[in-house]
Amino acid sequence: MRWITRSAVAVCAVMLLSPATHATAASPLDLTSGFYVNPNSAPATWARTNPSDSRSSRIQSSIGSKPIARWFGNDATIGSTVADYAGAADGQDKLPVLVAYNIPNRDACGGHSGGGAGSASAYRTWISGFAAGIGTKPAVVIIEPDALAAYGCLTQAQRDEMAGLLKYATEQLKAKAPNTYAYLDAGNAGWGTPSTMAYRLNEAGVANIRGFSVNVSNYYTTSQSISYAGAVNSFLPAARPFVVDTSRNANGRNSDPNGWCNPAGAKLGVAAQAGGGADMVLWVKTPGVSDGPCGIAPGTPAGTFNPDLAIRLINGT
Repeated sequence: MRWITRSAVAVCAVMLLSPATHATAASPLDLTSGFYVNPNSAPATWARTNPSDSRSSRIQSSIGSKPIARWFGNDATIGSTVADYAGAADGQDKLPVLVAYNIPNRDACGGHSGGGAGSASAYRTWISGFAAGIGTKPAVVIIEPDALAAYGCLTQAQRDEMAGLLKYATEQLKAKAPNTYAYLDAGNAGWGTPSTMAYRLNEAGVANIRGFSVNVSNYYTTSQSISYAGAVNSFLPAARPFVVDTSRNANGRNSDPNGWCNPAGAKLGVAAQAGGGADMVLWVKTPGVSDGPCGIAPGTPAGTFNPDLAIRLINGT
C-alpha cells in the first residue's frame, strides 16, 4: 500500500505541528491513488443481487462502479464501523468519502430524513468515535448535510445547540483525524444568502477544518455552485476551500419549488475528481437513492435505492 509507505512521514509531521495546524498536516489526496469505490454501495449491491434484471449492467457500469460517499448515522459501534470502512479503502490505497449524518434535529426542514442522535451528549460521543475511527488514515468527511441551512426551521435554542455540536465535530476531526479533509455543509445556491451562511460557518468552526461543501443532495450546476461558494467565501474572515456534490447536477435544477425531491429530468454529473473548479467534485448523494416519497418516486422512502430513479439519472429523464 502506497499510503503505508508514507504514513510514518505524515504521522511524524503531525507530531511536529502545533495543535492549531493538525487538520492540514497532510493532504489525503497526496496520500492515496484515487477515490475509493465502495463495493457495497446501494447501487452496486442492487446490481449484484439482481443480475438478470435488464437494468443491472447499466446501473453497475454508470453508478455502482463509481466513487460514492458513504453516509453514517446512528450506530452504537460507530468507531469500529468507520475504522473498518476507512481501513478497507486504505488497503487499496484509495481515498474514502464519508458523510457524518447524525446530528439532533437532522433534516429539520425537509423531514424525510429526520432523526439523528437522541441528545447533544449522545452526538458528542458519536462524533468523537467517528473521528477516532478514521484516525491517521486518509479520508474526506462531509459534516452534517443541511444542518446549517436548516436554521430557519429550528428554535433559537436548537440553533445554539446545533452550532455548538458542529463546532465540536470540527474540533474532534481536527484533533483525531489529522489526514482528513473535512468540510462543513453550507447548503446550496438556492437556500439562504451567502452572508448568512458565512456567519453560520464561522460560528460552527469552519476555521478548524479544510472548508465547506455545497449542493449536497441537490441539483444546481457546478458553475452555479462554484459561484455560490465564492460568494460565501467573500463574507468569511478568510476564504476556505470547498467541494461540490455533482452526483445529480448535469441538467441543473428545474424551477419547481419542490425540485429538490426526486425531480424529473435530473442527470448524473461529473464523477469524483480533484479540481473541477473546486477542491474536489464528489458524488456525495448516492444516485438512485430516494430523497423521500415524492417527485417521480412517490412510493420510495428516503434513503431507499430505486433502480428506476437510477436509470432516469443515467438517461437524464
